[in-house]
Amino acid sequence: MSDSIVNGEEFRDDTRVRRALPPETLHELTRLDPVRSTCSVLATLAVIAATVAIAVTWWEPWTVIPAVIVIATQQHACFVLAHDAAHYRLYRTRWLNDLVGRGVAMVAGISMCTYRVVHRLHHNHLYEPNDPDIALHGGYPRGRGYLLRKLGRDLVGLTAPKTYAYFFGAPAINDETGVANRPLDDTAPRLKLEARRDRWLVVVFHSGAVAAAFALGVGVEYLVLWVLPAVTVLQAILRLRAICEHGAVADFSSPLTAARTNHASWWTRWLLFPHHVNYHVEHHLYPAIPHYNLPACHRELRARGILEGAEVRYWLDSVRLVAADRPAGGT
Repeated sequence: MSDSIVNGEEFRDDTRVRRALPPETLHELTRLDPVRSTCSVLATLAVIAATVAIAVTWWEPWTVIPAVIVIATQQHACFVLAHDAAHYRLYRTRWLNDLVGRGVAMVAGISMCTYRVVHRLHHNHLYEPNDPDIALHGGYPRGRGYLLRKLGRDLVGLTAPKTYAYFFGAPAINDETGVANRPLDDTAPRLKLEARRDRWLVVVFHSGAVAAAFALGVGVEYLVLWVLPAVTVLQAILRLRAICEHGAVADFSSPLTAARTNHASWWTRWLLFPHHVNYHVEHHLYPAIPHYNLPACHRELRARGILEGAEVRYWLDSVRLVAADRPAGGT
């Protein structure tokens, strides 16, 4: 059995939507399947291993450049799996959930325990002053030029320090207001302690990884195939996903309109929305549903008419909305 989740640790369902799924349906959708969770983790790690093997075997631009892109997508997939673990949604057994979640997060360079602290505030205070993610996706639309400049900064690595500082619990600072949100101010003491310990483990792990890579004579390969994707391509992916999920929404009063579900082709889902993370309205309505049941949740909500008027779009339409010119009178 998993440890009980006490006040200050919980992810609350958003009850601002009047209509809800029946309890028996929710019971099935929230049921954890350890086999499916394990398959998701192993599939992501297998793609990483295969890509690295191909690139180091044929160390040529025609293999290395695609490998950098593919590895960035799978680093992002690790982030998404760590996100499920932060919600206690990988495994029913708490220690196993956290062990695997911390592991996939650690290899990708983030602290799952710290992210749990930050992310629960995003859920419990969506678009409220205590939402630490407003600095990441708020203020859109800001025009195509603004978005392209931001993506350009991502792709040359200028955004990475700010991104990893966020995942390590540093206050997120709104670009326009300069106001810092301090996500660690509202959380249970146990989560704070776990977050501090986990951050140090991540630092030690990656310091050791760099030293080990150079000691084994594969330092360049490590920097090119792991560090480079993480500080460049991954940053652009994270931004695109964040603004597709919450950018340029017009109504903050309900998760149906303050979050967005993005439909996409299979290859776009693989590149930008791994492990069904594109079903974001559904996730905010019911954060206890594991990633592999989100498509079924979407079908149930649509069949019952609950998604009427919700932010459900094709992902390119979301990007166009975010990249639109700032409304007249905006600052």
